[in-house]
Amino acid sequence: MEVERVERSETVFAGRLLQVSRDHVLLADGRRAIREVAHHPGAVAILPIRDDGRIVFVRQYRYAVGKTLLEIPAGTREANEEPDACALRELEEETGYRAGRLRELIRFYVSPGWTDEELVVFVAEALSAGAAHPAGDERLHVVELAPEEAREALRTGSICDAKSVIALLGYFGWTLL
Repeated sequence: MEVERVERSETVFAGRLLQVSRDHVLLADGRRAIREVAHHPGAVAILPIRDDGRIVFVRQYRYAVGKTLLEIPAGTREANEEPDACALRELEEETGYRAGRLRELIRFYVSPGWTDEELVVFVAEALSAGAAHPAGDERLHVVELAPEEAREALRTGSICDAKSVIALLGYFGWTLL
């Protein structure tokens, strides 16, 4: 297995959410290359399943793509925050629901060609309703869909962000049939 060794790293951007480094690396074959990496603290996504089987989503405007998307609740981990604690916090903040049971569904790297962000997806069950309290810059609308409605939203592209697609496919057994 080839290993790249960092000879020098410089921070070219440091923002609120991520840091970008330009790394000068020595490749296994002796050549040199430059790698630009966006460093992210990691995130979680939650697939909330009500006792009646309905799935809880949030509809929100996403500035980066200029569209309003239907997604599962998600959020960035705070410093030293465990993924399950983040999932419980984000679920309540975004939807008002609290989970009686939380189980990890899958972990994946969002886009390992340019970022080290790892996303951990949880299934939340035994939900109890409460009041949502999203961050000040979030405008979220809770939407609940029956499983067949969620499958149709996947098929038609109404649900199109990677974390929601991966979570739903994992939950449905990796098939839309």
